[in-house]
Amino acid sequence: MTSSNGAPPRITTTFGNRTFGLQTMRARLPRDVYAAIERTIKSGERLPTALADAVAHAMKEWALEHGATHYCHWFQPLTGATAEKHDGFISVERDGAVIERFSGEQLIQSEPDASSFPSGGMRATFEARGYTAWDPSSPAFLMPGPQGSTLCIPSAFISYHGQALDEKTPLLRSSMALSKSAVALLHLLGRDDVTRVITFLGAEQEYFLVDQDLYKRRPDLVMARRTLVGALPPKAQQLEDHYFGAIPDRVLDFMQEAERELYALGIPAKTRHNEVAPHQFELAPIHEEVNVAADHNLLVMEVLRRVAERKGFALLLHEKPFAGVNGSGKHNNWSMGDSTGQNLLEPGRTPQSNLQFLVFLVCTLKAVHRRAGLLRAAIASAGNDHRLGANEAPPAIMSVFLGEELDRILGTIERGEVSEAGDRQFLNLGISQLPAVVQDNTDRNRTSPFAFTGNKFEFRAVPSSMPCAMPNAVLNTAMAEAIDEVAAAIGQRIARGEAREAAVMAVLRREITATKAIRFEGDGYSLEWQREAESRGLPNLRTTPEALGVWRDHASRDLFVRYHVLSEAELDARYYVRLEQYVKEIEIEAKTLLGMVRTQIVPACLRYQSELAVGLARLHELRQVVQLGEAIEPQAALLRAIAGEISALLGRADKLEAAVHGLHSVGGAEWEASYCANAVIPACAAVRVIVDQLEGQVDRGQWPLPTYYDLLFQH
Repeated sequence: MTSSNGAPPRITTTFGNRTFGLQTMRARLPRDVYAAIERTIKSGERLPTALADAVAHAMKEWALEHGATHYCHWFQPLTGATAEKHDGFISVERDGAVIERFSGEQLIQSEPDASSFPSGGMRATFEARGYTAWDPSSPAFLMPGPQGSTLCIPSAFISYHGQALDEKTPLLRSSMALSKSAVALLHLLGRDDVTRVITFLGAEQEYFLVDQDLYKRRPDLVMARRTLVGALPPKAQQLEDHYFGAIPDRVLDFMQEAERELYALGIPAKTRHNEVAPHQFELAPIHEEVNVAADHNLLVMEVLRRVAERKGFALLLHEKPFAGVNGSGKHNNWSMGDSTGQNLLEPGRTPQSNLQFLVFLVCTLKAVHRRAGLLRAAIASAGNDHRLGANEAPPAIMSVFLGEELDRILGTIERGEVSEAGDRQFLNLGISQLPAVVQDNTDRNRTSPFAFTGNKFEFRAVPSSMPCAMPNAVLNTAMAEAIDEVAAAIGQRIARGEAREAAVMAVLRREITATKAIRFEGDGYSLEWQREAESRGLPNLRTTPEALGVWRDHASRDLFVRYHVLSEAELDARYYVRLEQYVKEIEIEAKTLLGMVRTQIVPACLRYQSELAVGLARLHELRQVVQLGEAIEPQAALLRAIAGEISALLGRADKLEAAVHGLHSVGGAEWEASYCANAVIPACAAVRVIVDQLEGQVDRGQWPLPTYYDLLFQH
């Protein structure tokens, strides 16, 4: 699409034109209906059912005008992906007339067959009924197809008995819990003007692009979404020449088309650039309310995939598609704002005098410190286990980086150097001694899983392929708990007659001391930090089975139940679904690797070995004629080495096969997950070592797989 002068249209003329957002609703809905739905979106009020028909009619007419033939409730089951069932607008009247119909009842609720979605034991397979419920806070959108569009209605997904079967519902519940707690705390601090607190999210999406033809020739990429074998070429990312480098034309063409689609969907894609690893890139959006941002991130992944296919690329969202170079994350930029437009994590020029900032900063420290294990569990996956702790990915140990200035200021408060002059004077005492802190007065620490970056926290450990909803639901819930405890402590002191400012500073001092263990400014990769973290009592949950065990803790379960984010049954479901997904992914990887070794790699190596043997035999014959003597010994040594490595590979493949066969021998999700981590994954790694050695010795023309050189350096 271009303008009359041949240039692409301005973003402002096309942004959101495939969404049924507030601007479109304002133009198409009766004034009272629009006012009601605006209150629903902005204040969380329930939309009267009687008004749903008017919204549905306007939405249908708008969709039909844009070429839609079907609608669907677009939801997020526990598969880690999105789901949709398309229904046509077509309806047949009694007299046989065909009309297009879409009612308020159809808008509000749908009933997909839910039997094949994971439920973690909440329902038996024969209990197929599940309901999707319209989420008015996230705008409906049109997804184009080859011959018409589909109206997609963002929805929650619940069981017949009302249990959450999706990622969206806990996020919505957690946002409500955090808002309620934060509003109460702000009122305690004298901010009676605040009626709601909103969580904001900006999800930076990292990804790899590889040529589609090469991708199809790698069974591991197709089946496991990552390379299970592959030797690094001499040059990978060590020169750092790819990072922020000029974007190749073919990739730029892909990015520009993807951005046009994202803009039409109302997704504010802001930044694009080369990442550190070859063929690795990043897209960063402008921040939005967390629920909308989480939906939009799923759409970002889907749009990138679709456009990549059209451009002859394969999109790799796996956390570690290539060994030895950077993996991919989804940097989760999280903040809070109130209904007046203030960012609660905005330091201002003097944080000491900004009680609001200090209180919410310390609440965040308290939440991460107390629920570090839960945050690690929220981002646990088989793919993330490969990534955490290496190549600029943060470690599995949860810690918070604040930057030198904020760390110093908290130390000053802890030592009591700001509030010694009395209840009413501390705001004006000692401030001149300390430096002003502006928004970006902090360096970045790429080894920190949870870093303060000016006026927000960047949860860097979130996996690139994972939906954002659950990590943010956990973070919101942990924050609600921390806020409530801080508010209660302040309230108790005020009730005893202390001045508000003095009460706040006393509680801050106590919490700064109590949470000191979670603050770390150094190198998260170092062995010294692992030892220090252990001495501080911080959990180091290296594998997904270890991390997911936190979901079973009584304290964790009590947190979610107390804040009405997840019930006991819903917690159990997520625990078992995550374990099952982990086991399935590892089993798929192991079986794929075995198939590649047996049917591709070993045959290629044997052919090469045979050629070497024939060549060596001819050299033996030649030696007798021209008296080569010992000159052919290196060739013989090469043949023996190749033969030895093939034998070793066959032996390790047999051990891997035995490990796979033993996977389901005992039963039980916990045992299988632990077995995968401790038996199957090491057996896969042992096979890979030999395969990667052979790749460096076998004739390149006979190697059956595209190499890292092909995948990472061929545009």
